[in-house]
Amino acid sequence: MDSQPRIGRSLRGFASMSKDRQREIASRGGRAAHERGTAHEFNSSEASLAARIGHQRGTAHEFTADEARQAGRKGGLARARNRGGSNGSQELVGATASDSSVESNMEPVGAMN
Repeated sequence: MDSQPRIGRSLRGFASMSKDRQREIASRGGRAAHERGTAHEFNSSEASLAARIGHQRGTAHEFTADEARQAGRKGGLARARNRGGSNGSQELVGATASDSSVESNMEPVGAMN
């Protein structure tokens, strides 16, 4: 609670909770709304409009080539993991073709600590 800045008011409700606890509660609300069918789901034209507005305002995040590459890789690995596909080999997290000692310092995807 001390890590959050105070602006002349006592922290109550969500403000008094840790970020993890806030996220947990918000996640429950989102799931409940989807189960009831009352959650809003963006279609592609709404998402496109929202992105366009964000870019016009200058508030949209623009990915560097490296960020885009990392995000794409992360999404691809998650999709493969969710589908149960691993093509028979254990892919290494963070490995690149130029890494010569990859196996000595990398863990397989999904490895438990």
